[in-house]
Amino acid sequence: MESAALLKAIIDNAIDGIITINGRGIVESINPASCKLFLYTPEEVIGNNISMLMPPPYKEQHDEYIARYQRTREPHIIGIGREVTGLRKDGTTFPFRLAVSEVPYAERKIFAGFIHDLSREKEAEEQLKEYATHLEELVENRTYALKETVTALQQAKEEVSFSLVKEKELGQLKSRFVSMASHEFRTPLSAVQLSASLIEKYALPYDNENIRKHVAKIKGSVGILTGILNDFLSLEKLEAGKVEVSCTPFDLVKFSEEITEELQLVAKQNQSIIYQHTGTASLVSLDPNLLRHCVTNLIGNAIKYSGENTFIEFNTEIGQERCVITIRDNGIGIPEADQKHLFEAFFRAHNTGNIPGTGLGLNIVARYASLMDGSVDFKSNVNQGTLFTITFPIA
Repeated sequence: MESAALLKAIIDNAIDGIITINGRGIVESINPASCKLFLYTPEEVIGNNISMLMPPPYKEQHDEYIARYQRTREPHIIGIGREVTGLRKDGTTFPFRLAVSEVPYAERKIFAGFIHDLSREKEAEEQLKEYATHLEELVENRTYALKETVTALQQAKEEVSFSLVKEKELGQLKSRFVSMASHEFRTPLSAVQLSASLIEKYALPYDNENIRKHVAKIKGSVGILTGILNDFLSLEKLEAGKVEVSCTPFDLVKFSEEITEELQLVAKQNQSIIYQHTGTASLVSLDPNLLRHCVTNLIGNAIKYSGENTFIEFNTEIGQERCVITIRDNGIGIPEADQKHLFEAFFRAHNTGNIPGTGLGLNIVARYASLMDGSVDFKSNVNQGTLFTITFPIA
């Protein structure tokens, strides 16, 4: 008797709903949590078929299960974790997770259903979806605004003459744009990036593929916009003469291995970056920050303009008179007609299509290399790939 009283107390005070039925689907017991969920009293439910708590098509499916059981005496599949919909007394429905167990009792079999209300979880999931959609729209709007501004700046550059007055106007326009971009875009981009990371964190328990997909799109768009903004800020510093070169000795091999490992993480599927060093010396005296920008930009271009399942060769060599860095890809290549303009600011080859970019990266690479007394050369053929070579003299 004491065990029976304890069991009844546990069932009556359980947070989740518990309902027992017989082999014909008739409710034999229902605990208070179930009554609260379905808005019925025990007297209104006990003795009736459990299908009264089910909306279509679950009601029809249940009647089928009961009829099959009465014919074959074999119950429907017993299991856990099945999500179904419940029907309340007032006609409203709600989602819940149902676990069913077959229990031998007094020489007969009864079935116990355990009901966990999913209303709050589903509401939170919908809120996350709406928030992800809102953030995606925000990023798209920012992207469009930035592209429109970049286009306007390119048109302004093409239209100005080489007169001193027009050059001054262009410089003022660029300065205003950089100031605006720094203030108007960097702070919102940081907020969007943080929000996307928080969505990804809070969405982990739901294991929702759609949320992961949209968060990845948001982060990818923010990364593209951040890269564009950084290119413009770097160009403005170069134009204003604010880039200071600070050469210091460092291990080029270790430096290159770190970059290779970092960029391999963002490479395309089955795209491999192969690094190799030639020579016994490994120390160079250059500005590591400027060199990192140069190498990262060139390898990043190799990743962007090459397809999946390709190799990117990254080599360094230190001789007695010079240090040579080469990056070779098997990508789309550069049309011969475009090659003479390749290092001009805002220039992009005509075969780049919809691949994102500002046309500033190679211009900045060439100018950074020049600040370290280096030079940048290249060889390229359409659909065969490109080889970039950065050369620095050794004092």
